Amino acid sequence: MSIAKKMKAVLKSEPGYDHMSLEEIDVPEVYGDRVLMKVAYTGICGTDIHTFKGEYKNAVTPLVLGHEFSGQVVAVGEDVTTVKVGDRVTSETTFDTCGKCVYCRNKEYNLCENRSGIGTKAFGSMANYVLTREESVHVLPDNVSYQLAAMSEPLASCVHAMYQKTPLTLHDSILIIGPGPMGLLSLQIAKEIGAFTIVSGTTKDEDRLKIAKELGADIVVNTQKEDLESIVKKATNGVGLDIVYDCSGAIQAVNAALPLLKKGGTLQQVGLFAKDLNEMDQRTIIQHEVNYIGSRSQNPFDWDIAIHLESKGAINTEKMVTAVYDLEHWRDAFEAMMAGKELKVLIASNPEELS
Repeated sequence: MSIAKKMKAVLKSEPGYDHMSLEEIDVPEVYGDRVLMKVAYTGICGTDIHTFKGEYKNAVTPLVLGHEFSGQVVAVGEDVTTVKVGDRVTSETTFDTCGKCVYCRNKEYNLCENRSGIGTKAFGSMANYVLTREESVHVLPDNVSYQLAAMSEPLASCVHAMYQKTPLTLHDSILIIGPGPMGLLSLQIAKEIGAFTIVSGTTKDEDRLKIAKELGADIVVNTQKEDLESIVKKATNGVGLDIVYDCSGAIQAVNAALPLLKKGGTLQQVGLFAKDLNEMDQRTIIQHEVNYIGSRSQNPFDWDIAIHLESKGAINTEKMVTAVYDLEHWRDAFEAMMAGKELKVLIASNPEELS
């Protein structure tokens, strides 16, 4: 399989707002346990938008963005044994870790202090090619499309919250705050398990709340037009919710939801707050013995579950992906996301060859 020497890539040259452009750079060379992928699709994540705006502190420039991706293996290093050229794959975002800490020994790479992530510290996938490591690569089932596979990373993050950190059952009544990509992926996981699910948002989310209903939400609530508290009380016979998954990162929404949990219930924090320190309803957490739990990214244990959910048809690509742009029009894609016009936007890196 022939590999070009140069490739196009969306490069952020320095910190601050924007400083991004489509550049021609060298194609990465494989070595050791490294795997080179020809990129099919890359999903634009909220982290990418924060990086564009200069708000994400972990991004190290110069940097090629992109960490939600799929593609085909075109070259492997001399130590690679589990994947081969021609494989259809997706990849975790872990590029390097220390390999020595207690978290690495337990494969909890998301907690390693010295972890380097693709698209944040290592060059990412908004390019024709991306380099990853063998351990991070997952070969796709035949029935999982490249577009669906490009959502594996955010899906695995939702799996991390809903299977590892705060598992739910079909007997649970849950609230998902925020009908964005993470919220709607979480909804589809919840419906696959069989939980009773309420999804809340605001007036600007009305189109997304409609999608949530189409994806199986039992109740959708516009909190600017409806009384969430009375709806929850009626739906739970006054007992309260078993679990709240906050996918909004809005402290006002979290504080409004805390009293809606039953005593001993759990609020699982999935979304990132704009500020590091926020005023929170600690009285309810204490007096109602609420469990407040964080969830950071994902680790290898989440990926097999995510890909299994994709393979069995639990994730609806058509409802989730609302726009696809080619690499040359990456800026249009970012502007569409920042304007709130689309739910999930993908960038196609090699549309003539991988679709």
